[in-house]
Amino acid sequence: MFFIMGISQAEKKLPFDQLLICPNCGRYGRVSIFMRYSYFMFFFLPLFRWDRHYYARMECCGAVCELDPELGKAIAKGEVPAVDPEQIRFSGGGARSAFHVCLACGYSTAEDFQYCPKCGRPLN
Repeated sequence: MFFIMGISQAEKKLPFDQLLICPNCGRYGRVSIFMRYSYFMFFFLPLFRWDRHYYARMECCGAVCELDPELGKAIAKGEVPAVDPEQIRFSGGGARSAFHVCLACGYSTAEDFQYCPKCGRPLN
């Protein structure tokens, strides 16, 4: 008898969309909220999650910033209808200083890669 189990990471887009002026590029765009987490699976069934982090992603320029955990939990529960633009803060110069986002596949990373580790295309 053998057991199939493991630990993995996933990203889930939360049911939240809002239009606002981007604090990073100044254009009118949509902000999407998503959660990244680690989970334990047993026989390909996820049993429990931990290490949850909430992020805001601007669709206009691809900028990504981490949200306050309490705000993220409230958004996940559906308690927050709109996010104040002051709560979305990009460090330094915006997405380029904190995260790199692949425009082809949407993969985001905090590492300083020149090419996307997922699809191999250049990161802008």
